Amino acid sequence: MKIILSLLATLLPSFALEEGFKPLFNGKDLTGWTRVNGNGEFRVEGDCIAGVGDNVKSNTFLRTDKTYKDFDFRFEMKFDDLQGNSGMMFRGLQKPGTDGRVNGYQCEHDNGKGRAWTAGLYDEARRGWLSPRKNDKDPKNEANLAAQKAFTEKGKTLFKWADWNSVRIVCEGKHIQIWLNDEKRVDYVDDAPEFTPEGFFALQVHAGKACHVRWKNLRIKEL
Repeated sequence: MKIILSLLATLLPSFALEEGFKPLFNGKDLTGWTRVNGNGEFRVEGDCIAGVGDNVKSNTFLRTDKTYKDFDFRFEMKFDDLQGNSGMMFRGLQKPGTDGRVNGYQCEHDNGKGRAWTAGLYDEARRGWLSPRKNDKDPKNEANLAAQKAFTEKGKTLFKWADWNSVRIVCEGKHIQIWLNDEKRVDYVDDAPEFTPEGFFALQVHAGKACHVRWKNLRIKEL
């Protein structure tokens, strides 16, 4: 049996051995995904989805056509260089209109310039940082500053700047948890009016001079 499992592990993607998980990316093209907002680009390169952009005017997203409620979502990501910023939207929303602004929960992908908040929880185009908490109205809040510093220091040891990183997002009702390379980064309960029970996933090319990031092994188990 061990020999058979070892052989399967060499022939199949990792999620194929995870019971109940299904791929979100077919490994061939972007069927089931739609690009919205901004002038960034997304393309398939081997077994990856690459997000690329130079002089990106506004945040650009590649979103799933399907929406999801409660789930265990796993993927791997890496930066090709550390010029730009990125993220993974989950339970995402779009404002009304033909190309409405994407908003909602985001798992941060941080390039490490001044901080290392990858796998932190950001509320895109709504409330801003949820975990670690960032109080923009009182930047001298000592408790917030200490938590931000600790989050950065831990992120510097966890994140692989030139290699692939595994990320796991689990949403069950109002409870949101995020892991980076098997260590929990976020454990958050959203009791605010903005709580979002369902939405899409979306890959982000952030606005700015340049962004070069990629994702692979995107898979989900609906709970």
